This record gives sequence, C-alpha cells and structure tokens, in this order.
Amino acid sequence: MKNLNEDLKTGQLKPVYLLYGEEDYLKDMYKQRIKKALLPDEDTMNLTVYRGKGVDIREVISQADTMPFFAPRRMILLESTGLFKGSAGELAEYLPGMPQETVMVFVEDEVDKRGKLYKAVKSCGRAVELGRQDAKTLTAWVLGQVKKEKKNLTRQALDLFFQKAGNDMVNISNELEKLFCYTYGRNVIDVEDIQEICTVTTENRIFDMIHAVAEKNQRKALDLYYDLLALKEPPMRILFLIARQFNQLYQIKDLSEQGFDSGGISQKAGIQPFIVKRSLRQTERFEKAVLRQAVEDCVAAEEAVKTGRLGDQLAVEMILVQYSSKKSRQEDFQN
Repeated sequence: MKNLNEDLKTGQLKPVYLLYGEEDYLKDMYKQRIKKALLPDEDTMNLTVYRGKGVDIREVISQADTMPFFAPRRMILLESTGLFKGSAGELAEYLPGMPQETVMVFVEDEVDKRGKLYKAVKSCGRAVELGRQDAKTLTAWVLGQVKKEKKNLTRQALDLFFQKAGNDMVNISNELEKLFCYTYGRNVIDVEDIQEICTVTTENRIFDMIHAVAEKNQRKALDLYYDLLALKEPPMRILFLIARQFNQLYQIKDLSEQGFDSGGISQKAGIQPFIVKRSLRQTERFEKAVLRQAVEDCVAAEEAVKTGRLGDQLAVEMILVQYSSKKSRQEDFQN
C-alpha cells in the first residue's frame, strides 16, 4: 500500500495494477484514486470497464492497443473477472509490451500467486493486497472520520461501536454515516447512540450463536441460525463463520495458556483487542481439544455438502446440535 500511495502522490503510475483482498472499501477507494489520477471526471471515452467472468482477452488487448481520444492516457478496468484463478497466458504475455498510454487496473477478491498473470503484473506493475485492517489502523481511521464531522466519540462508545460494526470498512463507513445523521446538531457520540442506531453484523450474531453453544442453550443457538437464514445468509457462509469463530477461540485459548495477556494475544494473533477480551471469557467454557475438533468437524461438514452427502442447511444444524447438546464433544474429551 505504501508504494501505491507514493505512485499516486508523485503521479508516476505503473502500467498495470492489481488490487486484491477482502477489504472492498480500500479496493474501491484506490480504484477511484487511480482513475482520478488518470482521467478527468467527465472523460468516459478513455475508460473501458469489464466486470464478471467470461471476459474476451483479445477484446481487452484490442482496447488497450487503442490510442487515447484527445487525452494522454487510457484506463482499462477489469473487476471480478476470475482471470487470476485460471489460465490467462495471452494477457500475461501481452502486458510487458502494452502501450505506455494505457494503464490496466484489475480488482479481484482472490488470486493465485503462482499464475502467469499474477507474476506478469508483479513484474510490470504492482500487485497490492488489501485485506482487513488491524485494530490500530481502524481506530485511527474511525476517529479521523469522527473528527472531520467535528464530533467526539467516548472510549466506551468506540469499543461498543467496533463490537457491533466489526472490522469490515464498508460496514463501518455505513454505520458511521448513520451515526452522524442520528447525532446531527450534537458534538458527542455516546454509548446510547451506538445502542440505538448501529446494527449487529452477521459476525457478531455468530459470536452470540457460539456463546449459546457454550452455554448449552441449543434453542437459542438454533434460533439465531434461523434468524440468519431469514436474513438470506447462505448456510455455507454461516458454516465458514462458525469454523472461523471456533478457530479464533482456539488461537486465543492457546496463546492464553502460553501466558500471553489480552494485549499480547491481540498482537500475536492479529485479532482486534475488543474481540480478544470478550472471547477470553468464552474460551473458559471450552477445552482446547474440543475447539480444534469443532474446526475439523466444520471442514468435514463442508466436504459432505460439496459431495452431496448432506444438505447445506442440515449440515450447519448438525454442528450446532452436536456442540450444544448436554452430552457433547466437550464431555467426550473430558472423559
């Protein structure tokens, strides 16, 4: 990210950029900044956009070879094409000789770093991974946004805000916008404002679900699951988040047993401090071996769905029932 910022600051842009990772907010921000550095807002003649799979590589190359129309630069934008997960040899071979008037920008969620196209981008330009940001970065960013609005956020309100909004910058930005509108005419945002207006993320619902599992409250765990289904959350995404939560609890418990305090765990595992603090209490209800087995069972459930041996909704139900029952894996490991 540092090199990309330097390119934008100096105006010396590379011929090709790849913006990838799970932080959509940053990918969109840098995409817009590159576009602004290359083209005036009203210039649509020199911007060509391709979205989705099935992109015609030869058409892309033809557009890239076209001279800009009454302008010094042309921009080719390719989003969510999946080209970095398959074979794109022709495009990879083309990039080194691409006209200097053209800048090509790829925006993807996932890439295969072993592929020819990724290596070509690395060689000719920049491949920039934009993943979830750490707690320090997010805190500074949120406080900066609050300051721009000439408001203050109490420490307790900030902690609660992150508990509800999570670490997705798109969601954080949306929740901040709601807060700024809700507190219009006031300078201070407090806990009551957060409780009143901020929405709980799916990730936090998953945390509550695992908490219900830990308490052997099977009814509540299943009710939370059905609520997520009613909100159109795909069962396989829910399963992934459950597995991630169990794995996070395992990491936190393991580091805690090694003698790390909450700050040390946060730094070592790259987990936000507020998540570590609330998760430490949750880990007390699980044996470490149970948490490891839960992750393995989630992986097995995913495989069963993919091979058609289980339906996706039933697979998640079985995990929740298995670990929230009065006689569960926890007791198996203790016996």
